[in-house]
Amino acid sequence: MSNCPCGSGREYDECCGPYLTGEAIPPTAEALMRSRYTAHVREDYGYVLRTCHESTRPGEDEFDNAAPVTWTGLEIIRTEGGGEGDENGVVEFVANYKASGGTLGLHEIGQFVKDDGRWFYLDGEIVKAPQAKSEKIGRNEPCPCGSGKKYKKCCFNQ
Repeated sequence: MSNCPCGSGREYDECCGPYLTGEAIPPTAEALMRSRYTAHVREDYGYVLRTCHESTRPGEDEFDNAAPVTWTGLEIIRTEGGGEGDENGVVEFVANYKASGGTLGLHEIGQFVKDDGRWFYLDGEIVKAPQAKSEKIGRNEPCPCGSGKKYKKCCFNQ
């Protein structure tokens, strides 16, 4: 038995484990978000894809060329709706990770929708941290937005 990676403080087998195995379905948008984070930690990308709404679901090759990351923690900032009786929900979160020699955080406002009694991730808006104007970022350094890409391939031309 071990603590669930989602940060709930509960044991994995009593928290996100049943969702990832299909024994249960997440009852709220936040529970789905936590289970999706746990699936990333466990590299269960099939679960991540299955829990995307069919209207926005990426292809199965989405994770084929993903940069290697080590997920280090999930912080839920806020939720709106997303309860058992709701049809829509918002979960704002920060998923922290290590990549390219640095510690980064993916800050997102995720949109969730209930379809046929199940919660799905619909889409999300990345919240970019304000950049310090005095700091020069090298083209080949990790992008400060937290995407995991090099600056020149991400926000350099914006």
